[in-house]
Amino acid sequence: MASDNKSTADHLRDALDGRWRDVRNQTRAQLSEEAFRPHYTPNTVIARAKVAEQMQIMATSGISDEGFRKEHGGTGDVGAAVTMIEMLAMSDLSLMVKAGVQWGLFGGAVENLGTERHGSYIKDIITLDLLGCFAMTETGHGSDVQSLETTATYDPETEEFVVHSETPSARKDYIGGAAETARMAAVFAQLITHEDGKPVNHGVHCVLVPIRDEDGNDLPGVTTSDCQYKGGLPGVDNGRIMFDHVRVPRVNLLNKYGDVAADGTYTSPIENPNRRFFTMIGTLIRGRVTVGGSAGAAARVALDIATRYALQRRQFSAPDDDDREVLIMDYLVHQRRLFPLIARSYALQFAQNELVSKTHDLQTSDVVDAEEQRELEARAAGLKAANTWHASRAIQEAREACGGAGYMAENRLIALRADTDVFTTFEGDNHVLTQLVAKELLTAYADDIKSMSPVEWVRFAANTVGDRVMKRTAAEAIMQRIIDSRQDSEEEGSLFNRGTQVSMFEDREDYLLSSVARRLQGKSKEMSAFDAFNAVQDHVLHAAQAHIDRIVLEAFVAGIDACPDPEARELLDVICDLYALTVIEEDKAWFIEHRYLSTERAKAVTRGINDRCRVLRPHARTLVDGFGIPESLRYAEMLHPENLPD
Repeated sequence: MASDNKSTADHLRDALDGRWRDVRNQTRAQLSEEAFRPHYTPNTVIARAKVAEQMQIMATSGISDEGFRKEHGGTGDVGAAVTMIEMLAMSDLSLMVKAGVQWGLFGGAVENLGTERHGSYIKDIITLDLLGCFAMTETGHGSDVQSLETTATYDPETEEFVVHSETPSARKDYIGGAAETARMAAVFAQLITHEDGKPVNHGVHCVLVPIRDEDGNDLPGVTTSDCQYKGGLPGVDNGRIMFDHVRVPRVNLLNKYGDVAADGTYTSPIENPNRRFFTMIGTLIRGRVTVGGSAGAAARVALDIATRYALQRRQFSAPDDDDREVLIMDYLVHQRRLFPLIARSYALQFAQNELVSKTHDLQTSDVVDAEEQRELEARAAGLKAANTWHASRAIQEAREACGGAGYMAENRLIALRADTDVFTTFEGDNHVLTQLVAKELLTAYADDIKSMSPVEWVRFAANTVGDRVMKRTAAEAIMQRIIDSRQDSEEEGSLFNRGTQVSMFEDREDYLLSSVARRLQGKSKEMSAFDAFNAVQDHVLHAAQAHIDRIVLEAFVAGIDACPDPEARELLDVICDLYALTVIEEDKAWFIEHRYLSTERAKAVTRGINDRCRVLRPHARTLVDGFGIPESLRYAEMLHPENLPD
């Protein structure tokens, strides 16, 4: 047992819960109610009805106002809002997505892109009296939002915007809520006015467009359709929307970053159209942060279930007892399957906590530093990719680790796998997001580069990248102390030294970034900027991944340092070793090729991972108890022996 009458698992949970620990505990209590008990059905009618019921309970209980500003009837606690929606993933990812669309994306667009004249919508959004959707993605354009084809053309004679789907590929696609429930859409469209009789495109803006009447019928000029059955998320009514010259009042333009006067005059506080676009998109960062955190929560549920199953499932006779079979968790290969993924879950959650904290501080600040905002966007992009890729891998491994039982719907893993599959591509395709991380690193957060296409920033990077000051996380002081304590000997023991691990992560990131810049410089002299970018794209992604790995490790180190309980801290140290060594092993070829690891020391990395797995084996249940998943939410039939046939 640990100190303070708390178990070690309790202290681990407190460490992982972070700054919004109280919100997590309140949400756990809410989700422990019978209405939020996990269920699985591929029947979209039943699943959608269940989510609608759960949403209403949340709105009635008053927890849906988190994150909205106080003047609009909310609490103004952005971090609490993100945390609450992330926690919903433990119950049902369809519920998490529906809540994220209604209160995060739709409500966030109205509040963050609108002005005082739109504040009256917020109360009804909070209470679900106004159900909305976030109509950004189109059939023809997903990642390239700047090239959306839907138009919103201003007509000064009637003081209206005419919203129109210009081509078949301008159809709004996969939009959560569009199939059935949403009555209003936050529509992203090219804003067009006329000057001297000629159309002028001011770029993508957001306009509120009513799409259904009170009886659920499409309004004139609006055609919605249902995406029907998907690979997962049966409780989300994803749909498509086409607009045929739909007229909405001028005041329906969310006009914080661009406005149109009654006579058609366009004004904006940000003159550069590219910078205006990226500033607007940057205010919607919460969705990306929430998706990453929710994927991480789903991965923890799956690993919790698989670990508990491995602690009761037996297979093959024990060598010293023919009458008793061996627990599958006692096999090193099974520990190797689950413990590194558990360690990565811990690491990513510490990094996610830092990200949520930074998001809260910036979005509740009166003055936002542009460089800090860009750093936040890059961090959110990188961690969204890391969390969602980890979820796909961890849930699949958990399913396989449970054999045939893992394939049964009653044991939750197939639903978790299906529901998180799309997370790697929505709120930003992971490969595109990883390139965004590299872009920010290569351009050293230069203000002028924010608006540039990949081709343009390649030209910039090829000509200007020189020495780069590594931007550390909140753990900067701790990290310097750890770096100073590093052991650079070739002895196996030094691999367990945190300073050595951190140095290896930092050196890899620095080398990859500087070498990709040198390659860009060389190639841009002999080929076009696009061809140069294309030729080093794999290198760009590798550099960005190294950066993400490094900031995750730093966040883990800071999380350990903040943990007050010595027993929990000692266990976290071992988990952190396992995370660091696993990352090194996964990129072992690079470390050997670039002489950061000798072949003998590379073998020591593998031995080190095996050693840490053996050390963690007696603590397997404690590790997943630390995830803090309520009993009712981790429920899987296979974990209850009384349900097995005689």
